[in-house]
Amino acid sequence: MIKNISNLGDAALYCDFGNDVNREINLNVIQFFKNIKKSNIPGITNITPSYNKLIISFDLSITSFDKIKTEVEQLNFKNEIVNLGNLIKIPVCCDNDFALDIKRLEKLLNLEKEEIYKKFFSKKYYCYMTGFIAGMPFLGDLDDSLYARRLDTPRVKVPKNSIGLTEQFCNIYTFESPGGWNIIGKTPLDIFDNKNNTSPNLINPGDTISFFQISKSEFEKKYD
Repeated sequence: MIKNISNLGDAALYCDFGNDVNREINLNVIQFFKNIKKSNIPGITNITPSYNKLIISFDLSITSFDKIKTEVEQLNFKNEIVNLGNLIKIPVCCDNDFALDIKRLEKLLNLEKEEIYKKFFSKKYYCYMTGFIAGMPFLGDLDDSLYARRLDTPRVKVPKNSIGLTEQFCNIYTFESPGGWNIIGKTPLDIFDNKNNTSPNLINPGDTISFFQISKSEFEKKYD
C-alpha cells in the first residue's frame, strides 16, 4: 500500500511505498502501476515505477493534483498484491573475453572465480525495475557474499548484452553504454528490441530470471 502521496513539481504525483527494497513492496508498486493503467484515469500522461516509488505525471489542462490524488487513493484502498511475473531463462557465457571484471571480483570478494560463478548461477533473480538505458533490468537479490562496489572509474563503453554486478543487484546492458558495474559475462540474447513497438522488453518488472552458463562455442552459435 502507498504510505504517502505528494506533489512532484506542478504536474506529477509522487507515490511513496516505503524505503525498503524488497519483493513485497515492489510487487505492490507493479500491481498499482497496472491498476492505474487499466483505470484509464483522464489526464494521466505517464506512469513511472521504481523499486519502491511510483511517479504519475498528468496534463494540467485536463485534470489537477487533487483529482488524481483522489482517484489514486481509491485504487490504493482496493489494491492487492499478486505475483505478476514470468520466469525467464537467460544464457550467459563467462569466457575471459566477456568476463571483464572477474579478476577484480576475485580480489575484492576474496573468492575464486569458480565460487563466484557457482553462487551467481545458483540463485533466481527478481526484476525490480527497468531503466537507466532502455529496457535495462535491475535484478535482485545477489548472494550476500557477492556484494561489490562499482568500478572506481566507470568504463566509457560497456559492451551490449554484458552482465554486471554491483551491491545487491545484477543487470544486463541492453545497449553499449558507459557504466561502472562489475562485468562477469555476456548473453547472446537481445534483452531489448527497439523494432518491437508493443513489447520491446524481454524482461519486465515482476519477472523472475534464471541464468545458466554456456560455452563460447554455444554463444557464437546463438549469435549466428
